[in-house]
Amino acid sequence: MIDSRDRRRLNVLARAPHPAYVVWELTLRCDHACTHCGSRAGHARDGELSTAEALRVVGELAALGAREVALIGGEAYLHEGFLAVVRALRDAGIGAALVTGGRGITAALAKELAALALTHASVSIDGLEATHDRMRHLTGSYRGALAALDHLRDAGVPTASNLSVNRLNQRDLEPLYAVLRARGIGSWQIQLTAPLGRAADRPAMLLQPWELVDVVPRVAALKQRARADGIVITPGNNLGYFGPEETVLRSVAETDRDHWQGCQAGRFVLGIEADGGVKGCPSLQSASYVGGNLRERSLAEIWATSPRLAFTRARTVDDLWGYCRTCPFAATCKGGCSFTAHAVFGRPGNNPYCHFRARELASRGLRERLVPATPAPGVPFDSGTFELVVEPLDAPEPAPLRPEELLVIRAHPLRDRA
Repeated sequence: MIDSRDRRRLNVLARAPHPAYVVWELTLRCDHACTHCGSRAGHARDGELSTAEALRVVGELAALGAREVALIGGEAYLHEGFLAVVRALRDAGIGAALVTGGRGITAALAKELAALALTHASVSIDGLEATHDRMRHLTGSYRGALAALDHLRDAGVPTASNLSVNRLNQRDLEPLYAVLRARGIGSWQIQLTAPLGRAADRPAMLLQPWELVDVVPRVAALKQRARADGIVITPGNNLGYFGPEETVLRSVAETDRDHWQGCQAGRFVLGIEADGGVKGCPSLQSASYVGGNLRERSLAEIWATSPRLAFTRARTVDDLWGYCRTCPFAATCKGGCSFTAHAVFGRPGNNPYCHFRARELASRGLRERLVPATPAPGVPFDSGTFELVVEPLDAPEPAPLRPEELLVIRAHPLRDRA
């Protein structure tokens, strides 16, 4: 998921749709098997793009005006052509960034990335040590992630971090910020854990919509605190919207008055899967949103002609339903984050993970609770469905998350054997 890091980036929204910000899954191979992984990463996809094919894609991205490419996995550094792709992006005038769990970031690799002018590296850290290792399903993962930050910083690569908030880690937000500040990060992205991939198998792990009334103001307070420390906190595309803290959450500078401007999937954001599948956002459900494959069609053709990529370009209020259809911010918000709404209800256009919505219901003594209805099938970037229950605000709280609810890594026979 990508958000604005400076005012220059925001200016892109005034231009015609083009894939300005790209998230590229180089491989689904991974050295973690995280309990909340949306792509169910572990082993490589069948038929992943070769280095030669990936280098050809770099040229296609440059031709369409891409400005920044975030390389992800799995773990991008496990692709044999990782460094060659970083070099090619640099030579094409495209900023290359890395999002990583950090386990394989050695001092030597960090120096190579610095020499290739990597724009920044964001190390995923899911909470304090016990929480992080539990979510990453690996003892020692937390210390490895912090070591990765140290190696990157010492090599001169600008560092960042990212976090997916859920019931397990949400109380770690404030103390984790102190840890990351001491490590010298320049930015921190905070998003919600959505019921996607392995997280779809663990509904008890997810925040309920009403919990945004507590979480969102805390993120906004951290953002204001971070400004004084010279750190930029950005909300993920599924965290918001239009509560009292909206301008604080979305604005880069304290004097700005920015706000959520609708889902940018297929407008200024593009996702590429390791086997060449193209979709409008890296987190969108593959079965519903992959609009073509780079082995079969050019990126320019897919971008220009695929309805699966263009769905947000023509989205109107009439495409919304449920609460979102009646919301006073409907014309601007257009239902919030598409993949999150789809992960809940099987289609976009009605998103219960909304700060304004949770506050408005709370003012009437109500809240919404999500109840699992159908399970996810068990493939990368999949989701099930939920039913929505409206109940009194003072209804009993969810039961504490049991350890066994995180321990089992659901396997897919071909792609999720970690």
